[in-house]
Amino acid sequence: MIRKTLVTGIAAATALSAVPALAQNGQQAIEEIQVISTMRKSEGLADVNAAVSVLTEQELELIGHTHLQEALNRLPGVSIHRNNGQESLTAIRSPVLTGAGACGAFLVAENGIPVRSSGFCNVNEMFDTHSESAASVEVVRGPGSAFWGSNAVHGLINVVLPQAGDAGAITLEQGPRGSQRLKASIGHDYGNFKQLLLVNGVSEEGYRDNSGVDQQKVSWLYNYTTQSGATLDGGFTMINLNQETAGFVTGLDSFEDSDLRDTNPNPEAYRDSVNGRVWTTITQQVEDWELVMTPYFREVNMNFVQHFLPGQPVEDTEHRSIGFQFAAYKELSNGADLALGFDIEDTDGSLKQFQPNPTTGSFFIRNSIPQGRHYDYDVDARQMAGFVNYEQNLGSGWELSLGLRFENMKYFYDNKMLDGRTDEFGVACRFGCRYNRPADRDDGFSDLSPKLGLSYALNENHDLQLRVQRGFRAPQATELYRLQNDQTVADLESVELDSYELAIKGSGDNWNYSASWYYMDKENEIFTNSARENLNDNHTAHRGIEFAMGYDITDTLSVQGVFNLAKHTYENSQISGGIDIEGNDVDTAPNTFGNLRLQWQPTNSLLTEIELVNMGDYYTNPENTASYEGHDIINWRTQYQYSDDLTFSLNVLNVLDEEYAERADWTTFTDDRYFPGEPVRAFFGVTWNYR
Repeated sequence: MIRKTLVTGIAAATALSAVPALAQNGQQAIEEIQVISTMRKSEGLADVNAAVSVLTEQELELIGHTHLQEALNRLPGVSIHRNNGQESLTAIRSPVLTGAGACGAFLVAENGIPVRSSGFCNVNEMFDTHSESAASVEVVRGPGSAFWGSNAVHGLINVVLPQAGDAGAITLEQGPRGSQRLKASIGHDYGNFKQLLLVNGVSEEGYRDNSGVDQQKVSWLYNYTTQSGATLDGGFTMINLNQETAGFVTGLDSFEDSDLRDTNPNPEAYRDSVNGRVWTTITQQVEDWELVMTPYFREVNMNFVQHFLPGQPVEDTEHRSIGFQFAAYKELSNGADLALGFDIEDTDGSLKQFQPNPTTGSFFIRNSIPQGRHYDYDVDARQMAGFVNYEQNLGSGWELSLGLRFENMKYFYDNKMLDGRTDEFGVACRFGCRYNRPADRDDGFSDLSPKLGLSYALNENHDLQLRVQRGFRAPQATELYRLQNDQTVADLESVELDSYELAIKGSGDNWNYSASWYYMDKENEIFTNSARENLNDNHTAHRGIEFAMGYDITDTLSVQGVFNLAKHTYENSQISGGIDIEGNDVDTAPNTFGNLRLQWQPTNSLLTEIELVNMGDYYTNPENTASYEGHDIINWRTQYQYSDDLTFSLNVLNVLDEEYAERADWTTFTDDRYFPGEPVRAFFGVTWNYR
């Protein structure tokens, strides 16, 4: 382990693979892009020593996404699978991960602040961001830098909101089946004080039965410069979601069945979520140091029917956090850049699971899952971390990057019910109750994440980069305390991932590209076995090649695209479905997927794009006996600026009306099951810029 830690600490910088929406004068366009996701302060994308991609404001406006998946899947290494409504499952250099703590492999943030506490993630947490009004969306592929800790294992998604200041725009959009959307930005510049209000609201009936969505988002941002020269940047975001949820349709290729694809076998399912964040970033120059301090408060509340479980219990979960991020930056006398800091967060969380109706199904199920309360517990969490980052130009085209983070996570668990494997009144089930409530306990996890990177400028247009680093995540609260069957204690360790990457990137006047090869070895992955025990019993390997490019064919015609070739495998011996799956592909892990776009801008006022979205085939079970054949979707988007005040847009998704599955899955109870993709649909919008 010590040798592996040392090797992991010899790392290097990575691939630049952001492709601007219109790549004309490509190198200049890249140099104009700023990112904050690598060092928690703005820096030029061309100078970033990380595998980071950026969706710019221009590209986001063209996409006009109804779900963040539509934007993120244009990036290398990213494959977001959409469930129903605003739900999603994430893959970044990984399979699509599922399970209680699988969301802990990805960190989702807004303006650099994680939208959920490290121990309280949710697989759908992308809907906690105000992405529809974002100035940019940044994705770091592979483990996060020293500035990010637990949960940035396979990657980081950071939604960056616009700067406060003068703004005045209203967008109205009409879509199919009563879909309507309103988006507005209203801002003023008063000199040393600026403010901006962002509003987004959507209401849609839903393609499938009883699958409507109503969602409202509001952000208020401000910027203030004090007489002493300190800069305050802050604001708040509040998001409300009320969703009727459609479940899987079952049966081989049922997503192609016209009588099934728009039905909803779970009309009783819903998801209600309310969350908000308040923050202020204070930047102050103190002699040679730039100090950046961000206190913040977060609250998350979610209530939904677990329609995918026997008995369909209702989960009600919430948590509130107070946190503080601190970083200090200095240029040393030798020209090197030094950054150091710390993060602290205090979280109070709770979870209740209640089944209002008697269990239906087999005799065994009815006598092992009781009606009433299953879980009711509180968890207090304390997260503390320190980090240091050092970057230096070594001369002759060489650059060095060193980073190290130490993090400690502690949980204080308090069970509000009777301990053990009974119903809420202490009565044992005939075949043993499925749900088991552990006794009060405390758990702690300490992790070290080193990184060392090298980059070499081959010439003015091409760079070679190498990186090795470690990512980690502490077990999530649900993995530790929402136990089943005979397990009374989950004796878990942190998940660790060692990442190795070699990349080359280049750009010129009308072209840019990047190519990356990566290998990642993940140990202590938390796995629920056939006895429903949560164990560190999974070891997987992840390797792949990512390619991104942009080229201006003419002054008016350009092409951009990404292609991904990946292999994700089980590396340890374990029995699933009666066979040893060592060496098998991890389920829901396509070997190939990508995106190709042709853009035409004949005048400054007209922009149109044809997009091909490719999803390769993949296995849907660990035994690799069931699979989904994949699909190709074509989208068409057009923007027309009629005047300085009015802009019209038309987005047509799934132009060829392909019958496909947003997500395919397989279980022993249902066999093949799917979330069907939506048929062809058009969204017409008009934007009034009144200032």
